[in-house]
Amino acid sequence: MELGIAGKRALVTASSKGLGRGCAEALARAGVDLVLNARGAEALETTAEALRAYGVSVTAVAADIVTEDGRARVLEAAGAVDILVTNAGGPPPGMWSDWERDDFIRALDGNMLAPIALMKALLPGMMARGWGRVVNITSQSVKSPIAVLGLSNAARAGLTGYVAGTSRQVAPSGVTINNLLPGIHATDRATSLDSGVAEREGIPIEQARANRCETIPARRYGTAEEFGATCAFLCSQHAGFIVGQNILLDGGAVNATL
Repeated sequence: MELGIAGKRALVTASSKGLGRGCAEALARAGVDLVLNARGAEALETTAEALRAYGVSVTAVAADIVTEDGRARVLEAAGAVDILVTNAGGPPPGMWSDWERDDFIRALDGNMLAPIALMKALLPGMMARGWGRVVNITSQSVKSPIAVLGLSNAARAGLTGYVAGTSRQVAPSGVTINNLLPGIHATDRATSLDSGVAEREGIPIEQARANRCETIPARRYGTAEEFGATCAFLCSQHAGFIVGQNILLDGGAVNATL
């Protein structure tokens, strides 16, 4: 399908690997010029060089998007963008009794307040030009909370509430905001989670992964490529009537009617 966004400009955060890279690559394949951001300069430049093979302009900015200084550097390099894809690694797992106020502040900064700050900076330009797309990568835990990921549950739910109202305020200007809610995908995050389970239960990581697959109706992990393709569609000319939605990509893992 022709997405109709060739020549647009996108900012994709946490895009050196995993789901962020999957989204960036799908946009590059559609002819979108990119501004990529991540904290690790080496991995980021490797990704940028690979995506330039699609014939698009790729600018890499190594910075911590959670900090004001990091955001300022990224936004200066990005300039006027038509598409924003926000992404951030989730807070560490744990128990409710482990977390203090500072833990919640860090979670909110990374998974709620930083995406909001980027939207606040970039939405006015999109609205003035009469077209824009924002996709926030959140988590299936927004629909079905994961007990050991309470920090993520809280922060991402806050972002979801913000998007619910804001998306409807900016939609008259031709700008859409939606959220993608990944379940388990074959990324470094999955490896980290599976390693934790393997260590706690004293089993090989392959067994931990197989056990998790048994809880997914699709019986497999998702891929960054198929996740990116969904993101690119939400950023396309065809998705202008999709506003404020939370779209699960979880292989059917969340057992819900709506």
